[in-house]
Amino acid sequence: MFDSFPGGASERLDRSTYHADLSRIYSGGIGFLNKLERGQHFKERGFPSWEAFADGDWERALSLAEERREDYAEELRKASRLGVAHRRLRVVEFPVTPYVQWELFVLRVRVDLGDDIRIIDARDISNIERSRPVPEVVILGDAAMYEVVYDEDGNAAGANRYTDRSLIRETNAGFDTLYERGEGFHDFFDREIVTLAPPQVSGASTGLRGSR
Repeated sequence: MFDSFPGGASERLDRSTYHADLSRIYSGGIGFLNKLERGQHFKERGFPSWEAFADGDWERALSLAEERREDYAEELRKASRLGVAHRRLRVVEFPVTPYVQWELFVLRVRVDLGDDIRIIDARDISNIERSRPVPEVVILGDAAMYEVVYDEDGNAAGANRYTDRSLIRETNAGFDTLYERGEGFHDFFDREIVTLAPPQVSGASTGLRGSR
């Protein structure tokens, strides 16, 4: 699974070019967007909920996440108008990192609005990850695929853009397989996340990344 991905030809895009390119293709009749998230530590400077989380104010972080509800609802309405089906698969390692604990509360707002998100335990894909982690990718139909890249501090730095349709199809097939193995968001969240104490964070452990 994902065997061809490491050797695939790509074009490196900086962060602003990546977002502009993704927006352009997204509006071009792609049919679906699939997102596979693998990293466990990121920073999201400029996102108020993350800033509160990084400052150690857990209750404010959760409150601010709820304030994004209408923004997320509009994203889903836009996707519906364009006929773009969204699916996201979040890989979670144990013990759950403070960043992922926070992120799942943000994703819960999306799921409550109808976003299609599943969770997969990293231990369940250890056989696939013997030589390398599964790729962190955003797949836009068969038109383009982006491997999101980060600097050494976990800041979003752009993406590698792939346009080879055979590679995109192969990677998407891997996504489909893992997605089917994933667990329903609320089943996982209610069992593994709700019971956790508020995370203890520091600047080093919170892990900038793209918008939620």
